[in-house]
Amino acid sequence: MIYLDYAATTPMSERAIEVYTKVARSYFANSQSLHDEGTSAAQLLEIARQTVANEINGDPSGVYFTSGGTESNILAINGLVKKHKSGHLITAKAEHSSILNTFQQLEREGFDVTYLGYDDKGRIQIDKLIESLREDTLLVSIAHGNSEIGTRQPIEEIGAELAKRRILFHTDAVQTFGKVPIDVKSMNLTALSVSSHKLHGPKGVGACYIAPAESWHPSLPGTVHEKGFRPGTVDVPGIFAFTAAVEEATTNMDATVAYCNELRDVFLSECGGTNVVIEGGNDALSHIVGIRLKGIEGQYVMNELNQKGIAVSTGSACSIGQQSPSKTLKAMGRSDDEARELVRISFGKHTTKEEIVRTKALINGILSRFHRHHPNHVE
Repeated sequence: MIYLDYAATTPMSERAIEVYTKVARSYFANSQSLHDEGTSAAQLLEIARQTVANEINGDPSGVYFTSGGTESNILAINGLVKKHKSGHLITAKAEHSSILNTFQQLEREGFDVTYLGYDDKGRIQIDKLIESLREDTLLVSIAHGNSEIGTRQPIEEIGAELAKRRILFHTDAVQTFGKVPIDVKSMNLTALSVSSHKLHGPKGVGACYIAPAESWHPSLPGTVHEKGFRPGTVDVPGIFAFTAAVEEATTNMDATVAYCNELRDVFLSECGGTNVVIEGGNDALSHIVGIRLKGIEGQYVMNELNQKGIAVSTGSACSIGQQSPSKTLKAMGRSDDEARELVRISFGKHTTKEEIVRTKALINGILSRFHRHHPNHVE
């Protein structure tokens, strides 16, 4: 199998597996327990907290470990917003479902929400965002990197504008953490969500950062774990394996980005000609390529490649018998038919150039067969 779905999840690194196994054997105690074994586990947890904080230029007291990006998004937004009974919130139309579902729930609870679209490259327009701000705007949540086409948002510019107005700012950095530098201070971020399994760590682990100067509302009063941020015994082995993966990713970040850019160039070179549309522009994340094969549904392309042993994604959830339009492309103004054409190719450090060349050849073959059978298709 040629695996080209790294934006969905990544295989655990050997180092992360090794660390998980060692910590699970030697530091299995509950970090809240008051005996020596519990204290040892708690000390390890604080080392992990410092590691994550170092990578985002944050304070370790603002790092809370969670079950992943989804929970981090939900807890961060609710925690910051529910200090208030009402107010105005802003997000984008193509955020992760955990964010959109949370904002929709907050609407039902009486908050007003503005959902921003994108320009034709998938970027938030700063002027549109500024126009949407109100005196009662409490919080803005914009993802750092888009999971379908890899577009990077102008987080520093947005953060600067929001800081002037003292508006809270959250970003979902699940696709960017460990892949591009992140500085919560220079970006003026109030809160940040990250996940372990996107950078070769274990699943079921993530982290949320909330600036220590900012108060938050607990999801469940009386909770003791993670200073009351979330209930449930903390997964010390998983968290320490996560931080091992973080250290690997950040240490090798420049080399990995350069290698993924090489893979990207190989893939895009002579891929489909005018019958392939590259979505997201030139500033997209190096490891994500969002393409459209004109006139062909992405689900069909995905199934054809899967039969040849190649795993890619449509970039959106599929219902039985019909692919849902990409919410990112819809937010960019594409038609439903165009938005159903999206195919996401995402790669990583284990991907080879030979795998990319084979995938490109198969995609070109799909295009050739389609246009042979549909000679009257208009580009």
